[in-house]
Amino acid sequence: MLNNSKWISYPTKEDYTCPVFKKKFAADKQIKKATLKITSLGCYYAEINGARVGDFILAPGWTYYKRAQMQAYDISHMLKSENEIRITLSSGWFNGRINIRNRKDLPNVYPALICEMEIVYADNTKEYIYSNEEWECSLSKITFSDIYDGESYDSTYEEKFVPVKVQSYGEFKVVKQQGETVKEQEIIYPRSIFKTPKGETVIDFGQDMTGYFEIDLNAKRGDRVSLSFAEVLDKEGNFYNENFRSAKAKFEYVCDDGHQVYKPKLCFWGFRYIRVDEFPCELTKSSIKAIVVHSELKRTGYLSSSSPLLNKLFSNIVWGQKGNFLDIPTDCPQRDERLGWTGDAQVFIRTASYNYDVEKFFDKWLEDLRLEQKREGLIPFCIPQVHERPGSSTAVWSDASTICPWQIYLTYANKKILARQFKSMCDYVDEIGRITKEKYLWYGCWHFGDWLGLDAPAGSYKGSSDPDIIATIFYAYSVSLVIKAGKVLGKNVTKYEKLHAKILEAGRKKFTEFKTQTECVVALYFDFATDKKAVAHKLANMIIENGKRLKTGFVGTPYLLHALSQNGYTELAYDLLLQEEFPSWLYSVKQGATTIWEHWDGMNDKGEFWSKDMNSFNHYAFGSVADWVYGVACGIQTVEEYPGFEKIVIAPHPTKKLNYLSAKIETRHGTVSSAWYLEGNTFRYEITTPVDTTVIIDGCVREVKKGSYVF
Repeated sequence: MLNNSKWISYPTKEDYTCPVFKKKFAADKQIKKATLKITSLGCYYAEINGARVGDFILAPGWTYYKRAQMQAYDISHMLKSENEIRITLSSGWFNGRINIRNRKDLPNVYPALICEMEIVYADNTKEYIYSNEEWECSLSKITFSDIYDGESYDSTYEEKFVPVKVQSYGEFKVVKQQGETVKEQEIIYPRSIFKTPKGETVIDFGQDMTGYFEIDLNAKRGDRVSLSFAEVLDKEGNFYNENFRSAKAKFEYVCDDGHQVYKPKLCFWGFRYIRVDEFPCELTKSSIKAIVVHSELKRTGYLSSSSPLLNKLFSNIVWGQKGNFLDIPTDCPQRDERLGWTGDAQVFIRTASYNYDVEKFFDKWLEDLRLEQKREGLIPFCIPQVHERPGSSTAVWSDASTICPWQIYLTYANKKILARQFKSMCDYVDEIGRITKEKYLWYGCWHFGDWLGLDAPAGSYKGSSDPDIIATIFYAYSVSLVIKAGKVLGKNVTKYEKLHAKILEAGRKKFTEFKTQTECVVALYFDFATDKKAVAHKLANMIIENGKRLKTGFVGTPYLLHALSQNGYTELAYDLLLQEEFPSWLYSVKQGATTIWEHWDGMNDKGEFWSKDMNSFNHYAFGSVADWVYGVACGIQTVEEYPGFEKIVIAPHPTKKLNYLSAKIETRHGTVSSAWYLEGNTFRYEITTPVDTTVIIDGCVREVKKGSYVF
């Protein structure tokens, strides 16, 4: 691909500046079709004759750094007899601050592009324009751009073009576009513009989001605009973004004369509030608008209830997904992180695949996971990998290598992804057997544990749950998924069936007591406990004694309500879902959250913050509770033998704590919906299914065909 083109870059390394490349060309015959194929190391913004090429924001996306996705654009309508193509580059994800730690093996590599233009004329003759030494480049009017620190633009800067430098980047593989493109999705206008107690001018957009803005103003040459970004206000009502840590998250703009409209081209922010540090004219609600940016995903799932607080939670979960599904599944969109943490992705993937069509999105990310995996089976904490490689995989996080491909298979029946990832799945569980300190357990290794569990010892981010118990249970679970995947693919999995039995035997012998909420949850949900009735009773008592409140973190929370409802405690599960006091899902809603918080107590009822070190207010992991609402409360369940909702089980579990609850999922076979309504002392169930379905209500099993039903 692009075999006749050359990688070109600015001739000297200019840290965090954005070079612009240009080439003039003629097309003086009638054009039948013209195509631009392009990719880059760093992010690019392409223009032809002053108009933007395509609508892919932050192209070509973030991948395993030795491969770059190529985009192909139809530019037939953009060409004239005389033309100029301009392409601006930023460090982006490639070697900006976000990924600088991964550049140690490539110290002289900096943003570069490679492209090819094919022009087919009406007479069927063809002309090609390649990136090569004939191009020119200059530093651009974008004088600074960094994913963490923001963007600066100088309208008055005069470009000075020089010959480009041709680079040899043979180790970088150009591949076709694999993932979803990132696009502008929604426009949000200011809710209010106000003065804080400190006298600062702040714009409130009313929604924590990911994206950027557009300014519209009249100014004089040399006037300046300076903006800062935040998710929350402090308890006094002042602008607060210390939780961004070292991310400067600024925007600077030097004006030209007259009326001007500008929006950033190579950067994004996570924000609800913008502080206006400088603005040269009267600021009104028409002076600025926010633009929501995320991967182009089709909405497929909807939840609704009789509770306004619960509906706001559902909205927050969706906004958390939109804010963090920007080319990869990130942990957060605002601070000096924004990484593809594997743990966050795997705990949320079932909810993610119901809310939106994420098949193509995860196809690309899982390919990068496979490529980042070391030969010995190690799965890094983040994909793409930016940290120094850990010594070994870690439980729950690295289990994304087995859990995510299997869930994508269940939701979409995509056997190709499962087949491609199967060796990665096997290599991962094989690695555990090599690194464990005790055979048939995952024992004595470092793990994140129940990250951010509320029962954590003072000064620790880890909950009090035994990391060896968690690790061994997930070891068994991942092996079970290898077995299931292998059988789907027609593989001989006898080796793993024997291993799974040995893990359960050794684990149940080693770990006979479960002391925390999370230990009980995973022992129940993953069918590890031998006396499930006793463990479920213990879990229920711990929750009740804690005032019907949870203490779970990243590991226990996704499975908590499932573990309760599977073992006869559905009403207690509803108590947790509908709990309004801290800690709970609805606590943050009552505190004004518009997305999901990283910490249950990110902000307390006095307006005080948990910390400024690690306190994101847009962190989707705890939003995984939605899959319980879809699959248990409303009862829409996949059938492993018939993936992709080819056949469905609908087994709702209603409660009199709500007047109604409904779920709808658009599947590959059509839309399935399940709703129930409390009418006096009875429940009315309304179910629509696009395929043969087993409906289970009050223990009564009915086999129904495609259609709509009332029970």
